Amino acid sequence: MGKQVEERRISRLTQNTVALVLAGGKGSRLKELTQWRAKPGVPFGGKFRIIDFPLSNCINSGIRKISVITQYKSHSLQRHLQRGWSFLSGQFGEFLEVLPAQQRMGEGWYAGTADAVYQNLDIIRHYAPEYVLILAGDHIYKMDYGKMIAAHVANGADVTVGCLSVPLEEAKAFGVMAVDADDRVIEFTEKPEQPKPMPGDPGQALASMGIYVFSAQYLRDKLVADAADPTSMHDFGHNIIPGAIANDNIFSFRFMNANTGATGYWRDVGTIDAYWDANMDLVHVQPELNMYDQNWPIWTQQEQLPPAKFAFDDDDRRGMAVDSLVSGGCLITGATVRRSVLFSNVRVHSYSVVEDCVVLPDVEVRRNSRLKRCVIDKGTVIPEGTVIGENREEDAKRFRVSDKGIVLVTAEMLGQKLHEA
Repeated sequence: MGKQVEERRISRLTQNTVALVLAGGKGSRLKELTQWRAKPGVPFGGKFRIIDFPLSNCINSGIRKISVITQYKSHSLQRHLQRGWSFLSGQFGEFLEVLPAQQRMGEGWYAGTADAVYQNLDIIRHYAPEYVLILAGDHIYKMDYGKMIAAHVANGADVTVGCLSVPLEEAKAFGVMAVDADDRVIEFTEKPEQPKPMPGDPGQALASMGIYVFSAQYLRDKLVADAADPTSMHDFGHNIIPGAIANDNIFSFRFMNANTGATGYWRDVGTIDAYWDANMDLVHVQPELNMYDQNWPIWTQQEQLPPAKFAFDDDDRRGMAVDSLVSGGCLITGATVRRSVLFSNVRVHSYSVVEDCVVLPDVEVRRNSRLKRCVIDKGTVIPEGTVIGENREEDAKRFRVSDKGIVLVTAEMLGQKLHEA
């Protein structure tokens, strides 16, 4: 009975929570992958978009009042949300709505993460939540937010910050915190040059995940005060969280306590190398991120596509894919695919070899091509006989080559004008 009572209590808390997903960032470190789309709208894992992961966490956690705050090149993201996330029913008080930057307060666009929420306070107030869950829309992980909200209430917190340990050398990219024995946050620095290690573990730092639970009235008061401060950057990590430490109840919540997938799996796919790595994680026989978990499914737009097809079985021309994810609508005709992720409607023609690649939707790889360690952007046509990934110097003349040697290929780089009127 104790477990049932606890689950019931958490369900009541999640019903009184509104989730705000911050999805307006440029994602400039992804280079040309975000030239025409916002980072949360970048395809991931064969059939998903990055934003599907935090949104699925909300649904699976019982949070069905969700607002997605957009700004930068959001058209494809908004289209995906409209087509793939329209199943929430307004007659039951559920919704997923898009809040684009619209200068609701003043004449500026969103000046920071806190300002993005501040400019939508009137909409949030309309739904009268007790708690507000604020999420980044651009990370890959599985987490039960209900447990975090329950901890927030149990601690009598004003704000709770989701956190995880990261290697010290990587902590410069995060908000780094220190906590006491009760997990109360006693120090917080956004993207420090010299991160402080965790006590007893000099190689790790305690980093913010960009996940916050706020008591609703407290959040409103803090955002109104922050908006009136001309010296503020209007950012949660730089201003709101550090400003709460001295006078308010701010607690940390460890990701490990609510992780529903493999231990510690959380990825910021903010660079070409990180994006390629996270997709490659999925081709392993037993990947850390289990997308076949029926108890915690990842939801997305379900396109009506035919099954993937593999054609020809001759010794010199065999359609095959091994250690790979191959999505609906793909045609592998007399070609070989190894350790790769193929998104929807990819076509790989005869005598071609694709290895260690992430191939986004609607790509065509024509005959006698060899691709290795590539990310191929949506809609790109690889000309017959093309070789990429075997000569770094030659690749760098035409394409984007990452620090680890991953080659990003877009249609524009090959002279194909997909985005011109």
